[in-house]
Amino acid sequence: MVLLGTIVNGAAIVVGTLVGTVSSRIPERMKTTIMQGLALVVAVIGLQMAMKSEQFLIVIGSLVLGGMLGEYWNLEGKLNQLGKWIEMKTGAASEGSVAQGFVTATLVYVVGAMAILGALDSGLRNDHSILFTKSLIDGFTAIMFTATLGYGVLFSAIPVMIYQGIIALFASQINQFVPQSLLDAFIAEVTSAGGIMILAIGLNLLGIIKIRVANFLPALLIAAFLVTCVYLVQTNFL
Repeated sequence: MVLLGTIVNGAAIVVGTLVGTVSSRIPERMKTTIMQGLALVVAVIGLQMAMKSEQFLIVIGSLVLGGMLGEYWNLEGKLNQLGKWIEMKTGAASEGSVAQGFVTATLVYVVGAMAILGALDSGLRNDHSILFTKSLIDGFTAIMFTATLGYGVLFSAIPVMIYQGIIALFASQINQFVPQSLLDAFIAEVTSAGGIMILAIGLNLLGIIKIRVANFLPALLIAAFLVTCVYLVQTNFL
C-alpha cells in the first residue's frame, strides 16, 4: 500500500497530540524549559540539514526568490488565517494558541528531507521504513509541541498527509522521467533550503527573532527549478 507510511505518520501526530493534551497540566516554568530545549534541537537539526548543500548559490537564490514570492502571496498570513479559522470553529480558549501550534508544527513536519525521501521510497519501492521512523519522531515532537503550544498541532496532520501522499502517488512517474543524478541533486539542495527554514523555526521558538518562515516555502520549488536548470546546462541539453 503506497500510502501506508503517510497514514501512519498522520496517525502518529494525532496520537502524540492526544498524549500532549494530557501533559498540558505541566507547570509553566517547566513548559518554558521544555520548549527551549525543543527549540535548540530543532535549530541544530536545521543547521545539519543546511550543510547538505553541494551548490550553496542555488540555496541562496532559492531563498531570495522564494522569500519574495512568499511575501507577495503572504503565505504566512494565509496559514495564520487558516489557524485562526480553526480556532473559531473549535472555540479555542486562548486566542492565537491554535494558530501558532498549527503553523509551527506544519512547517517542522513538512519542511525536511525525511518527508520527501520517505514519500519517494513509499511510492517507488513500497518501502515505508523512513516514514515509520519519521512517525516516531513526529509523534514524540507532537507531545512536546502540544504541551507547550496547544492542540493546534493536531491539525498539522492534514497538510502532512496531503503533501507526503501527493509525492508518494506521483513517485513512479518521477522515477520514469527524472534521472537519478538530478533527483539526488534536487534532494540535496531542497534539504539544505528546508534546513535553513527549520533553523529559523528554532530561532522563532527561542524568541530570539520573529521570522515569517512560511513565506520562504516557495524556495523549495525554486530550488528544484534551479537544480534542473543547472543539470540541463551541465549535460549540454541547453
